[in-house]
Amino acid sequence: MQKSTVFALSSGALPSGTAVIRISGPDAFDVFPVMVRKAPKPRYAQLCNVYHSQTSELIDRALAIVFQHGRSFTGENTVELHCHGGMATVEAVLSSLSKIDNFRPAEAGEFSRRAFEFGKLDLTELEGLSDLISAQTEGQRRLALAQSSGVLRELYDGWRSELIKLRAYIEAEFDFADEDDIPGSVSDQVWERVAVLKESIEDHLDDNRRGEIVREGYRVALVGPPNVGKSSLLNALTQRDVAIVTDQPGTTRDVIEVQLNIADQLVILSDTAGLRETDNVVEQEGIRRSYLKADEADLVLWLQASNQALVPCPYESAVRVWTKSDIAHANPEHDWIKSNTKDTDGLDDLLSFLKSRVSEHVVGQSDVLMSRTRHRSALRDVGIQLNQSLVPTTDHVVRSECLRLAAEALGRITGRIDVEDLLDVIFSEFCIGK
Repeated sequence: MQKSTVFALSSGALPSGTAVIRISGPDAFDVFPVMVRKAPKPRYAQLCNVYHSQTSELIDRALAIVFQHGRSFTGENTVELHCHGGMATVEAVLSSLSKIDNFRPAEAGEFSRRAFEFGKLDLTELEGLSDLISAQTEGQRRLALAQSSGVLRELYDGWRSELIKLRAYIEAEFDFADEDDIPGSVSDQVWERVAVLKESIEDHLDDNRRGEIVREGYRVALVGPPNVGKSSLLNALTQRDVAIVTDQPGTTRDVIEVQLNIADQLVILSDTAGLRETDNVVEQEGIRRSYLKADEADLVLWLQASNQALVPCPYESAVRVWTKSDIAHANPEHDWIKSNTKDTDGLDDLLSFLKSRVSEHVVGQSDVLMSRTRHRSALRDVGIQLNQSLVPTTDHVVRSECLRLAAEALGRITGRIDVEDLLDVIFSEFCIGK
């Protein structure tokens, strides 16, 4: 059955100076006889009148660009209309397109899905494109751009090709063991190369989740007893009144999260309920959530007010922070980070520390970083199969099968094989028009 031709607004939210409406599919060029009377040369912009497909009423004057099959984002015949970005204008163009036979509005991510189906982009490149569109920080932009340019695809396809080649050597030894042109003990060389490949994959996995942290954000939990200034610190770092601040213990009953840009990276800062013994059921739930948030955090800041008695910290890896440092220290012998929210210099030490810690977690030797859990999960499956293949007492047929399963797991990352069940999940992250 012939595919329908789809269309959607592919630029940003309206109103805007210009709105790009993309039309992609086998009948995309049918827009010209009924709405744009003259087709431009492929890949050239032409100023033209846009008419309604049913009434022939003039809708707008726009730029039209044609991309032929194989030379467009989707790989299909594609037309772009660059109209004025008024809501009424765009709605009139979209309404007119819907009246053309075999034309329908695109679903979320449908243009990208067609690009995948036509082999223009693999799944890692498409995920990078999705991340590039939603990037909020410079670090996210750099990571997404690298991934959308194919760095992960090249790495994983290279590993997969190596596995396929090594398995072919093993099977050749099985099938042609008596032939003179098949060297003896080929398998010895194969398993040496498998071991090297396994080490490369393990090095790739041993990255402290740097890619995921860049993409999803570095999580910092503000934890401590009541009334130590957690909410005040949150407000000071965000420079707005996000959290309610009072002298009454237990004011914060739920986790409050804000996003900051620190060292060009996304940092998610969580203000939590003060930890103490209480009979209040609502506050108890808030404290339970505080512990959960601290357990999930990449960094726990244990806050202690300078004018209060020292409270033991339940998190061994937490970084201690003296709040209200403008007040005389109750425990001056403790060399903790100092902060106060009363003056503009009161957060300098803390901000310097956060910048350093965030940079440590995201900077590394390689720019080829995993950014999604599914990549990591598949690579762990690869590692399991390679480990099994390297057990010398295992039958060679079984060891060869382990190599096949490892290659398949790599293929699932890029979308080469067995990914139909993943496609709906992946493309649901895309917006309409992309």
